[in-house]
Amino acid sequence: MTDQSASQSSSSSLISSHDTVSSQAAEQARDRHVTVLLDEAVEALVTRPEGRYIDGTFGRGGHSRLILQQLNNEGRLLGIDKDPRAIATGEALAAQDPRFQIAHRSFAEIETLTETQGWSEQVDGILLDLGVSSPQLDDPERGFSFMHDGPLDMRMDTSQGMSAADWVARAPEKEIADVLFRFGEERHSRRIARAIVAARQDTPITRTLQLAEIVKAANPSWEKHKHPATRSFQGIRIHINRELADLEDVLDRAVRQLRPGGRLVIISFHSLEDRMVKRFIRDAARGDTHLPPGIPLTEDQIERRLKPIGKAIKPSAEEIEVNVRSRSAVMRVAEKLESVGNALA
Repeated sequence: MTDQSASQSSSSSLISSHDTVSSQAAEQARDRHVTVLLDEAVEALVTRPEGRYIDGTFGRGGHSRLILQQLNNEGRLLGIDKDPRAIATGEALAAQDPRFQIAHRSFAEIETLTETQGWSEQVDGILLDLGVSSPQLDDPERGFSFMHDGPLDMRMDTSQGMSAADWVARAPEKEIADVLFRFGEERHSRRIARAIVAARQDTPITRTLQLAEIVKAANPSWEKHKHPATRSFQGIRIHINRELADLEDVLDRAVRQLRPGGRLVIISFHSLEDRMVKRFIRDAARGDTHLPPGIPLTEDQIERRLKPIGKAIKPSAEEIEVNVRSRSAVMRVAEKLESVGNALA
């Protein structure tokens, strides 16, 4: 080998090594996730160190790891997530800590999972940290971001279901408009839906930036400090992943699986989720919404199931400074009452 070829080989090796390191660094950066309201959520959730707990949105395990620190040897924790990458992280944690198990399911299946564990109606606390995680948002290949180009996927569970590209290609214009309006609260939903349908007739919409540009061009009024495709992407993501449907399904089921005194802790990131959670806790605390209004009731006719614990909690200014994505978070906590008919404490 000549000095020149040796030098070229060495240089090529260094470049290849550098590329590998850069790729690994990028992968690690995508997998970083700053857990929102970490201490507040775990403090509200864990009331018995020997108890049985469920982290219904395991993610990268921030809440779960702190929950495990609060449990003794008898305590148990079940993590649930749709995302295969989250499951890989959970399996690694389960290998390290026998008190923890992970399930690749939706939290809407909580009754089946508690039955499998032998925990039916005996769970001490259930945590739901709703929405999409930073690793999902930051990885262009997942298709959630309108800032970076990637395949238009948006599925939290990439092993099944229809991708956003498939849905955008097939959905009728009215359905697209309804999804953008209902789940994205996009007031220009009809105009944007019309633009999407017109664009797909010329070229299949398969990339995130491709869709973002279509929405951007069709949106006549941009909100300050907000990308014009924000609401449309939110609406499509919620629809593809059945986020609000799963939340609606899980709320009543979660309460049934709690033991008396067990806690339900929910962190929401947009008004649609929070309104649903707030209304559910309010109605379960009142206990009379199953009856027509105006009927005189005795206390034993009121089926109070939950007691709200404190007021809604939001991230501190310090947390928002460290993690700007936490700024829209709202945490609500409720406790299951001993029995039907109990008055609020």
